[in-house]
Amino acid sequence: MSTPALPSSRIPEAVHRRRWVILWVLMLSLLIVVLDNSILNVAIKTISTPAPTGLGATQSELEWAINSYTLVFAGLLFTAGLLGDRLGRKKVLLAGLAVFGIGSALAAFSGSAGQLIAFRALMGVGAAFVMPATLAVLMNVFEREEQPKAIGFWAGGVGLAIAIGPVTGGLLLDHFWWGSVFLVNVPIVVLALGLMLWLVPDSRDPKPGRIDPVGVMLSVVGLVLLVYGIIKGGQLADFTEPQVWATIAVGLAVLVGFVVFEKRSDHPSIDITYFRNKVFSAAIGVVALVFFSLMGVTFFSVFYTQSVRGYSALETGLLMLPLAVAQTVFAPRVRLLVDRFGHKATTTAGMLIMAGTLAVFAALEADTPIWILEVDFFLMGAGMAHVMTPTSVVIMQSVPREKAGSASALSNTFRQIGGALGVAVLGSVLSTAYRNDIEDSLGALPTGLRHTAGESIEATLGIAGKLGPRGELLVGPADDAFLHAMHVTALWAAAVALIGTVVVARYMPGKAPAPQEGREESELVPAGE
Repeated sequence: MSTPALPSSRIPEAVHRRRWVILWVLMLSLLIVVLDNSILNVAIKTISTPAPTGLGATQSELEWAINSYTLVFAGLLFTAGLLGDRLGRKKVLLAGLAVFGIGSALAAFSGSAGQLIAFRALMGVGAAFVMPATLAVLMNVFEREEQPKAIGFWAGGVGLAIAIGPVTGGLLLDHFWWGSVFLVNVPIVVLALGLMLWLVPDSRDPKPGRIDPVGVMLSVVGLVLLVYGIIKGGQLADFTEPQVWATIAVGLAVLVGFVVFEKRSDHPSIDITYFRNKVFSAAIGVVALVFFSLMGVTFFSVFYTQSVRGYSALETGLLMLPLAVAQTVFAPRVRLLVDRFGHKATTTAGMLIMAGTLAVFAALEADTPIWILEVDFFLMGAGMAHVMTPTSVVIMQSVPREKAGSASALSNTFRQIGGALGVAVLGSVLSTAYRNDIEDSLGALPTGLRHTAGESIEATLGIAGKLGPRGELLVGPADDAFLHAMHVTALWAAAVALIGTVVVARYMPGKAPAPQEGREESELVPAGE
């Protein structure tokens, strides 16, 4: 009865037999790239201290040390996916890992904040070529019926990396200098390169067509301008500044030009007709909305645990472990619920859980039992697993296998833009609400100090520390103002998640019809065996 499945198999038997080992190699590569997105946050205070302990980096320099990576990463993702489809995903993955490893080594031994910013940007170049290639290779070593299970493990790896970044950084800083948070990447990169050369097969689009240099240029310029404007707006906490809205507007205009050009081109970088598929468009959009909410909440939860509750960076990282545990436990098993209830019911339930856990932050106070936060993080991870895994499957299975790199790059681009927008917009909401609430308590300060102290809870506490006993009077109002700002911001994030709930409930596919007896039995036997 397995004969009907054989003709559809395009995966060599040798590759099929080692597919799960290949998946773990891909997840190792993915782990260091995603982990590095969060690990620097733990080292910020150390890097800001004067040499020899740190680099004496200013607040602006620290922000760009984080954002230079994100900016380059998001700007090159789409182009990297196209090159992987054309040149071969294994080649692109190896090159990306090598560049990431070199950038990590250079960043670890940076002699100034300027050097750190530049080397972080180099790491972003490497990461942009690694991220989409991992999912594209996955789609080309697993048969269609096993892809949901494999993508579940892949999504679990992403969640695990996001959560263990702060823990890893805290442990390293407890024993080594600040550069260790980057140097730790190098041996992992070397191991991943060796395993990849040995185990991972290459794949590419057999009919890639001609190169589309204009389309590639428009996509890079548009994405970089858009993400830069978003980041700048978050830094200034004001999206009405001309340099902010003008940059975003120009970025959006260039991306509109990219879409128009691609529609008219006879050799487009991406087939715009993919977006005519409402399911594909909805899944891509929900990915952006999920990361908008998640990254925004992660941003202010760090201030809540450290500035209000008094936990250290390492302890804060440990507090986020339930999110990683839930991702790791649920993501590989979500396919079972999808098989039973369908994509629509599974993702709608996941989005509702996420919206609920985000709203919980609106009820947290300075003395709320910490176990409530732990349970909330666990449920948030569970909700995210039940959204990201099905949407990733829908996105990747909506396009031909040969175009897997482009589809993966699109998904990751929307994820990065959603995350950057979440930090920028929700960070702006947080900052505005905090300043409005704290300003009455800062009336006794000089005008210049008053403006600085009103920027954030960290700024207020920093000024309070310099004022001695007089400054202690600001601690209580600062905590109260931050909690109010966090409550407002959490409700914004929950509202965005509810919009995502409506989208998946409306457009995601329902339960697939039961397969015919012959087809059902054939799927129980792996193709090629």
